[in-house]
Amino acid sequence: MQLRRYVLTRRPACVLLLAALLVTGCTAQPVAGTPRAAAFNATDIAWIQLMIPMDERARLLTDLAPARAGDPALARFAQRAADRQEAELTLLRRLLARSAAPDTRPHEGHDMPGMVSADTVRRAGALSGEEFDRVFAAALRAHLTQSLLLCAGERASGGAGEARELAGELEKAGSEQLALLDAARSGKS
Repeated sequence: MQLRRYVLTRRPACVLLLAALLVTGCTAQPVAGTPRAAAFNATDIAWIQLMIPMDERARLLTDLAPARAGDPALARFAQRAADRQEAELTLLRRLLARSAAPDTRPHEGHDMPGMVSADTVRRAGALSGEEFDRVFAAALRAHLTQSLLLCAGERASGGAGEARELAGELEKAGSEQLALLDAARSGKS
């Protein structure tokens, strides 16, 4: 009888405890912030997935400059640009991983505004001196100009704060690079 009374009095207590745990466990818990992957919208992903191949293609061109540039100022600029592109690629790849988006390379093989084409790289690889300098400067100017537009679009429409912040940094660096390219081409660097 005592055992029966113990079980009967404990059962409601256990049911109440279980119900409290279930209700507490199922309610929204406060979080420190939005999960990283959920913060990235389609604009963020498209921007990252486009900027990576754009910088990779530009790197192919800047890698040619030390051996082919006729103007030493342009060769120095190309080295700084290559270093910047490599740093950008590292940041963009890291951001792509944080976004949890696949690295599907949707822009692979596309020749679009600002994307240094495979043909331009081949042509530049066959040139040297002033001819190389002209092709290099025109292609890199187009790359930087388009990058600025893409970064502005990301800053305006991106969802993830860290992507918008990086776009702002790349936009600032791209503007500086354009000014340096102009200075190198005018012989002031």
